[in-house]
Amino acid sequence: MRKYQIIYADPPWSYKKTALNYNGSHGRLNDTWHYYDEMDIDDIKNLNIPSEKDSWLLLWATVGKLPEAIETLKAWGFEYRTCAIWDKWHLGLGWFFRIQHEILLIGRKGKPKQPEIRVRSIFLEKRTTHSKKPKCIREWIEGAFPEQTKLELFAREKHDGWDSWGNEVKSDIIL
Repeated sequence: MRKYQIIYADPPWSYKKTALNYNGSHGRLNDTWHYYDEMDIDDIKNLNIPSEKDSWLLLWATVGKLPEAIETLKAWGFEYRTCAIWDKWHLGLGWFFRIQHEILLIGRKGKPKQPEIRVRSIFLEKRTTHSKKPKCIREWIEGAFPEQTKLELFAREKHDGWDSWGNEVKSDIIL
């Protein structure tokens, strides 16, 4: 199995728990099942991630899934190092704050090469369709790690210079 120095992942977190809505009714926290097939946290954590012994993980987490994302990062064999924020410019839902950002966790395994380009920790790009990640993040990854092998997990489309795995792309990779 081929191994990669850069793993970029946007897991299909499950939001199937119910909660008391503001109006007193019960409902789903987030209807992601309209957009993609969700996975149970244990199934996500148990994936066999094909990472090199010296590699970086860039893992997307919503605010509500931050604890599960950190668990996933550790389960995949990475050590948490830092994070960045994607400011979507649009207000979203939220029980406490109206969330308009997502978190990109950065994990390290071994002693991977440091990024060639260092940028601000807040990426500003308008949200488009549900769950589609900003182009500026991929562009930064490509510039920061130009020579490293790259794998996108849970990919929705293929990109030049990247291998992709997900139920929306055709791939020869088996996890």
